[in-house]
Amino acid sequence: MKILFIEWASFGNADIKDAFVKEGHQVICFPFSNRDARRDAEIEAALTESLRGTGPDAVFSFNYFPLVSNVCKQEGLPYISWVYDSPYVMLYSYTAINPCNTIYVFDRELCREFNDAGIKTVRYLPMAANTERLDALGFPAPVYDVSFVGSLYTESHNFFDRMENLSPYAKGYLEGLMQAQMNVQGCNFIQESLSPIMEELYRALPMDPNPDGVETREYLYAQYVINRKLTGLERLRLLTAVTQRHTLDLFTLDPSFTLPNLRNHGTADYYSEMPVVFKKSRINLNISLRSIKSGIPLRAFDIMGSGGFLLSNYQEDFLKNFTPGVDFVYYEGEEDLVQKTAYYLSHEEERTAIAKSGHDKVAAAHTYRHRVREMFSFLPC
Repeated sequence: MKILFIEWASFGNADIKDAFVKEGHQVICFPFSNRDARRDAEIEAALTESLRGTGPDAVFSFNYFPLVSNVCKQEGLPYISWVYDSPYVMLYSYTAINPCNTIYVFDRELCREFNDAGIKTVRYLPMAANTERLDALGFPAPVYDVSFVGSLYTESHNFFDRMENLSPYAKGYLEGLMQAQMNVQGCNFIQESLSPIMEELYRALPMDPNPDGVETREYLYAQYVINRKLTGLERLRLLTAVTQRHTLDLFTLDPSFTLPNLRNHGTADYYSEMPVVFKKSRINLNISLRSIKSGIPLRAFDIMGSGGFLLSNYQEDFLKNFTPGVDFVYYEGEEDLVQKTAYYLSHEEERTAIAKSGHDKVAAAHTYRHRVREMFSFLPC
């Protein structure tokens, strides 16, 4: 099969292209800008010309782009997209129902919501790891006790702190809502709870749905403003708790962030550095973005696929694909995180056995080649 690959600066580009080729497919790349452009005559014309000139059997992209869907609909070609970002507002475009689409999301609960609304172009597909590439990096001895790789949401897109003119009531309501959500794992109720202060939020930080989409204002404020802030607060709280007892190595965008017993290394390159961090860490923390409903973040697959030990917050989809205490470990709150960190640092054989089991499970059923086979098994004939 010949695949036109919509190529932008996404994680996994090299891995998915490698999987396509190893599964016997031909890949043609079309350079693309990852931006919220619903219509762009110049890009549409260039893509149409490329499709007609190369004659692919299908088009693929990481994340979903309405523009690409419309061109594929016009040209009568299947469009396969795999959304790994959360939140992802373009998923709510009216174009999602285009019959050319097969849109994969890594979050089972999110997929269920679309399907329950009658949108059958959306399917569930967990993320993956390229264990062949990761294994080739070797298995160095541990250097770090506890590591966290990820954003602290102090760097950019911090819309929450721009809302300076909220009333005392709205501020108190938000503080109480966020504190309640902080104590609950596996269920997010922010979006459904915003109606009493919706007008105040809009006055403080105007945000409007896209004319081509069905997303609501509540969705925008919950997912792009409040859940990001909540995730930042939660990560700060949990990392602080860990550093009170252990040295923690942090790899993040904000080089100025500091805590006692924390070593801030700055960013780590996705391909060359990040897997080595996972391999060299006795414990790798995952603290999921609060907008992810039930899905397993890509970072968790990266950790397990690298052979690292994963200690994660609870996400329902883990239990559909992996066994807790066998392939990974999850914590149920701050105290549980601290206790399990101490336990697994002092139980090396148990920790390394879990890391190996997680790696082997990913290699056996959750590589990019597995996902490519599944994607094409659902292509319309």
